[in-house]
Amino acid sequence: MSGFHKQNSSMDPLRIKRVALYLRVSTGRQAENDVSLPSQRDMTTRYCKAQGWDVTTEFVEPGASATDDRRPIFQRMLEEAASSDRRFDVICVHSFSRFYRNGAEMELTIRKLRKHGVDVVSVTQPTGTDPSQELMRQIIGIFDEYTSKENGKNVTRAMRESAKQGFWNGATPPLGYKVIESEKRGSKIKKKLDIDPVEAELVRLIFQLYAEGNEETAALGIKSTVKWLNERGYRTRRGSTFGIGPVHVILKNACYATGKWPYGRRNSRTGDLHDPSTIVEIDIPPIISIELFEKAQTKLGQNNPQVTAPRIVNGPILLTGLAVCASCGSGMTRTGTARRNRSYRYYSCAGCHQKGKSVCKGRHVPMEKLDSLIIENVKSQLFAPERMSVILGALVDRQTGKQKAVQDRQNELQSAIKDKEEKLTRLYRAIETDIVELDQDLKIRIKTLKDERDLLQASLERIREQSKSQSALTPERIEAFSNLMREKIETGDIQARKAYLRAVISEIRVDDHKVSIIGEKTALTALIAGQTAPNGNVSGFVRKWRARNDSNVRPSDS
Repeated sequence: MSGFHKQNSSMDPLRIKRVALYLRVSTGRQAENDVSLPSQRDMTTRYCKAQGWDVTTEFVEPGASATDDRRPIFQRMLEEAASSDRRFDVICVHSFSRFYRNGAEMELTIRKLRKHGVDVVSVTQPTGTDPSQELMRQIIGIFDEYTSKENGKNVTRAMRESAKQGFWNGATPPLGYKVIESEKRGSKIKKKLDIDPVEAELVRLIFQLYAEGNEETAALGIKSTVKWLNERGYRTRRGSTFGIGPVHVILKNACYATGKWPYGRRNSRTGDLHDPSTIVEIDIPPIISIELFEKAQTKLGQNNPQVTAPRIVNGPILLTGLAVCASCGSGMTRTGTARRNRSYRYYSCAGCHQKGKSVCKGRHVPMEKLDSLIIENVKSQLFAPERMSVILGALVDRQTGKQKAVQDRQNELQSAIKDKEEKLTRLYRAIETDIVELDQDLKIRIKTLKDERDLLQASLERIREQSKSQSALTPERIEAFSNLMREKIETGDIQARKAYLRAVISEIRVDDHKVSIIGEKTALTALIAGQTAPNGNVSGFVRKWRARNDSNVRPSDS
C-alpha cells in the first residue's frame, strides 16, 4: 500500500506477529479530523492486515497529552509489554506523535520495549533498527516535541487573549456560577460566567453561616457549617455531601465578592504559581458583599492553627492567648514551682522565660489572682448594664440612623412599586375598553413594567428580611445580655468561660502596676444582637472600647 512504509523487525519472520493498536487524541478538535480515533483504528488495522499481522488488542486513550507518560492506558500497555504473558509483540501507532511528543523520552521508552521483545511501528513514518531509520525517527520525535511546545504556546496565547476579553476558557466554574454562551465567532462559541440562582443562594448561605449565622443559629465554625449543611440536605453540584476542604475553598475564594476571576494563576500541569503580572482577571458578577467576605476572612485568620494554636482554644488555662507582656508583647505562658508538697502556678512572660532577660526583664503573676482579677473586673465593669450603655452609646446612635435610612429606602421602594402597579392597571383598563390595541410594542412595555415591579418587590423583601435578622440594641437587650454574661463568666466551665472572654476581649496587657483589658465595640454589639457566637478570637484593628485608657490594678504579690 503506497501510504505505508515497509517495516524492518528483528523478530522471527516466520511467526505471525501479534499487534496491539495504540490510539490517542488529546483534544475534541482532533477527535473530529483526520486523526480521530476511528480514523486511526481504520488505518492501523488495514496496515496490520496488509503485513499479515494479527491484531490481538487495542489501547484507546482519549483526551490525553503525549508530552509525558502520565497516561493511565499508556502505562497499562507498558506494564503488559513487560510481562511474560503479554498479548502482543508489536505496538502499532498512526504516527509517533500519537505515541510520544517528547523525543528523548520516546527513544528511552522504545529501547525499553525492545529489551522485552516488543517493537513500536508507525503507519505513516519510517521505523526499524537501521541506523538511518533510527536517526529519522529521532528527528521526527524532536520535531514533534518542538511542534507540541509551539502549539502549546499558541493555545496559551489565544486563551489569555480570550480571557482578556472577558470570556471563560472552559474550566469548571466555581460553585454559584454557570457557563453561558455569549457570542459566536464563526464556528467558535465564546462563553462567559453568569450567576446560577440556586447555587448562588447556597454560597451566600455558607458565608452567612460562617461569618454571622442566621435566624436558626449563631455563627459557626467550618466543621459545624459542614454538619449544618449536610444535616439539612444541602449537597454539592455533583450531589455529594459537603466536606471541610471544599467549604474552606469556597470561603477563601475572593471572586464571590470582588467579581474578578484570576485566570492563569497556576500552571495546570505542575500546579506552580505563575508570575502575578501574567494573571488575567475576568469580570464575573459578584454573589456576596465585600463586607461579608472580609468578615469571613477575619474569622478564618483568627481560627488558623498557624495563627491561633489549638491549645489556646482547647487548653485548660483561662487566659492563654489573651494575656501578653506589656513590655515586649510576648504571650504570658504558664509556669510553676512546687514547695513543701504544694504547687504554685504563674503567668510568666514567654519572651523572658524562653529567650532570657536580654529580651525582656520579665514578670510573673500568680495565675489564680490574675484569673480572679480579670473575671471580677469583666463582670463588674464591662458587663454592668450602665457601663455597656456608655461603651455602646455611639453605636446605638449609629444604628438608629441606619434604621431610619433603611426605613426611608423601604418607603421609596413601596412608592415605586405602587407607581408600577398603577401604570399596569391603566394599561390593562385601556386594553379592556378598546382604547388601545394590544400590539407587540405594548406587550414589550407591559413586560418591562412587570420586570421592573418584580425587581423592586424582590429588593423590598430582601431589605425586610435583613431588617428582621438585625436586632436593635435596646436597653432591655443590653441588660439581659449583661446578666447572662455575668452568669456564664462566673458559673461556666473553663472552656465556656474562655470562649466568652475571647468573644469580647482581644488582649490583656499585663504590666508591673496595672492590667489593661482591651476589646472592640463591634464584638459587643454583635453578641448583644445575637449575630455571632461567643467563640473565636477578636481582631485588633477596630477602635477599642477602653476609650478612657482606664485599667485594672494588678493584684499584690502578697
